[in-house]
Amino acid sequence: MSLMKSLGASAVVTVPTAAVTTTHLHHSSLSFPLPSMPQHFPKLNTVTNGVNWRTTTSVRTAVSAVDSNGTTEKETESNKKYHFVVANAKFMLDEEEHFQEQLFERARLFKERNMEQDFWLVIEPKFLDKFPNITRRLKRPAVALVSTNGTWIKFMKLRLDRVLLESFEAESIEEALAFNPVNLEFEKPDKWVAPYPKYEYGWWESFLPPTAQKQHV
Repeated sequence: MSLMKSLGASAVVTVPTAAVTTTHLHHSSLSFPLPSMPQHFPKLNTVTNGVNWRTTTSVRTAVSAVDSNGTTEKETESNKKYHFVVANAKFMLDEEEHFQEQLFERARLFKERNMEQDFWLVIEPKFLDKFPNITRRLKRPAVALVSTNGTWIKFMKLRLDRVLLESFEAESIEEALAFNPVNLEFEKPDKWVAPYPKYEYGWWESFLPPTAQKQHV
């Protein structure tokens, strides 16, 4: 028993001073009291509800604004904006190999799907007066393919290649498709060597604006 007490005492005596100091500091750090939460501090769910209300209101307002603007832009484009490609009449109506085929194919598709026609051929369109940069580069008389479908007109620009692309706005379809009357005359080639038949004069008349079709009746 006296030996064990002696060993115990010696163990206590032989502990390094640094270890004792560290242990003392560690226990001292835990002895600092934690600050108590004030009783009037707002509950978390109250703050969350407040933030949610403001955030939701802001998001709804932003979504409303986007929807409203999107609708307005779509209405403006479908009612007033017209897209076109234009070139001289000789190229568009008498030389371009696939133009007639593409227009008749599109007309057939619209008829099968009971869709309202949204493209026209306009000979000497009046809206060209708004585009001096185009008229300076254009041989006359000119023919424009006009549509409310901008994507399709861009596609036709790629297919026809040697045409100019632009768009404009008009108050009505009558204003958009207004034209200056002109007589078209194309010289017949002395020899036709293509494997397909030559375009017949007047094939384009079914694609003219209604007012122009009446004049040809």
